[in-house]
Amino acid sequence: MQFAITHPMHSHPYNPELVTGTGIAQVAQAAEKAGFGGFGFTDHPAPTQRWLEAGGHDALDPFVAMGFAAAHTSTLRLIPNIVVLPYRNPFVVAKAGATLDLVSGGRFTLAVGVGYLKREFTALGVDFDERAELFEESLQVIRDAWTTDDITFEGKHFSAKGITAHPRPVSTPHPPIWVGGNTSAARARVARYAQGWCPFRAPAVLAQTARTAALETVEHLTAGIDDLRRRLEGAGRDPFDIDITFTNDAGGSPGAADFNADEFLSGAGELEKAGVTWIQVTVPGDSLAHTLEAIEEFGGSVIGRQ
Repeated sequence: MQFAITHPMHSHPYNPELVTGTGIAQVAQAAEKAGFGGFGFTDHPAPTQRWLEAGGHDALDPFVAMGFAAAHTSTLRLIPNIVVLPYRNPFVVAKAGATLDLVSGGRFTLAVGVGYLKREFTALGVDFDERAELFEESLQVIRDAWTTDDITFEGKHFSAKGITAHPRPVSTPHPPIWVGGNTSAARARVARYAQGWCPFRAPAVLAQTARTAALETVEHLTAGIDDLRRRLEGAGRDPFDIDITFTNDAGGSPGAADFNADEFLSGAGELEKAGVTWIQVTVPGDSLAHTLEAIEEFGGSVIGRQ
């Protein structure tokens, strides 16, 4: 089992200590030292004030921030949580990802999602109702751009003829692609294009807001994993050669006074039996000192005891 964290900008307003170069470097270095396998950032280039005031959060540009983190670490994998593919032309995403993989020495995983904030799509000039189609074509184009020369592709809003994008990523055959979402459509995309699935814990109300399927329990997750494995087998792929990431709600929140490492490890064991390979861990973002303390404590009480 591996563990990953997202840079803890959980709120609006955020703690300004977290967005300095020093803050980003210290969090990334602490995560690496504690034994975390992955570190990343969210993707919200144009959220609305209304969403922020309703519980949303601010964000840095994930590629720029992950590049900075890569420069201050040596083993930590850079895993955004997550890149909304329809927001950008896929060749732009492919170039950013290839560059990050190259400069980090092959430490990049492209975790992606369809997106759900309608007004953010509008602000970026992207048709919200086309997002699934744009997502699908982006998955095709990005893989091709990373592995193939002289690409010709007729997209929904672009026409690519004879495109060759070098330098390529150093990861072979290309950086892993993880697809987010709880729906059967998301699992179908994993089976067709990707090397990982990123479902998230979503009670019915949250699922409706995020425009995905509800997923609350380990039993729900297990059913989804079984469905994914059937789809992988149908595509002629090894159903166990896939990463699956999820959150663990056992034991409480790392950094909290009542966090119980034993219960967390027990819950992690249940998730591992279900097929989860990565656990996404939430660390506090109220202050840089508290973030670093929680990361170090989690490394000793959980990661170091596996």
